[in-house]
Amino acid sequence: MKIVALTCGDPCGIGPEVALKAALKHRWPADVRLVLMGNRHLLEATAQLCSLPLPADWTPKQGRPRGKVTLWDPGPRTLRAMPTPGRVSPIAARMAAEWIRHAARECLRGTFQAMVTAPISKEAMAAAGLNIPGHTEYLARLTRRKSAVMLLMGGRLKVVPLTRHISLRSVPDALSRAAILHTIRILVESRPLLGLRRIRIGVAALNPHAGEGGRMGDEERKIISPAVQEARKMGWQVEGPVPADVIFHRAIHGCYDVVISMYHDQGLAPLKMLAFDTGVNVTLGLPLIRTSPDHGTAFDIAGLGIARDASMRAAIRTAIDMAGRRNPWG
Repeated sequence: MKIVALTCGDPCGIGPEVALKAALKHRWPADVRLVLMGNRHLLEATAQLCSLPLPADWTPKQGRPRGKVTLWDPGPRTLRAMPTPGRVSPIAARMAAEWIRHAARECLRGTFQAMVTAPISKEAMAAAGLNIPGHTEYLARLTRRKSAVMLLMGGRLKVVPLTRHISLRSVPDALSRAAILHTIRILVESRPLLGLRRIRIGVAALNPHAGEGGRMGDEERKIISPAVQEARKMGWQVEGPVPADVIFHRAIHGCYDVVISMYHDQGLAPLKMLAFDTGVNVTLGLPLIRTSPDHGTAFDIAGLGIARDASMRAAIRTAIDMAGRRNPWG
């Protein structure tokens, strides 16, 4: 049996809605149990909004869940009032952080075989005074790993942004040979988890035309190219730096299994163009399996009952598939 936790994300966003819809409105394999993790009162209101039943309560102390979908409310429960949908709330951020922490702990204990996380608000985390720039960094901390790699999957693309949630101005200073080699190494190690016998990696350039030999920036010549050459000496199938206006075309036509982009939007823009509603975020390098939908909290439509759950469904399917494979870091 595969037991998968679904954390509901920021209570003020669409996370509770898409988690509930994905879990209850679709048929999952007979050997799969889904555990919704969130505030019971919040999910009860969400279920009413979406005309869905509220799953039965469950806790890890009860052993394996009996129902296909159950609800675990690990707290905190002492709330004067539920946070308002569509607004940044420090209380909501603390709730989301607790659900992630409990899910990760139970994954490490073997209670869950994977976890799927609904979106959190980085602004709310900051307002709550929590040093949580994103799920990737928080889960690395919870599992005592120095760093983890964020892989985005959608359509015929798999993309890893080398730098994540930093300003574009900060990107060049954040690049290093060590970071590129670390990312390549994690991708090579991830083959069994991704179901690949081999992995061909394309590394994107930072500057237009890959820097034109230094005329438009020297990051390619000083950082990216030496890292790629070192990786190739190790026997890994790596090519780069490839101009960003070419590399994604090559990837969707089968030249690469994964593309490493130098910054967040360089990789996510083409991926979301191909798979806006079905993209999946996977964290590599952890002793647990974690996936998530590739979208944000969508505060503008939170509480309206109109959020689409396609990306959450894709994230659950990916988690189920990966739970049946060998995790090289587990």
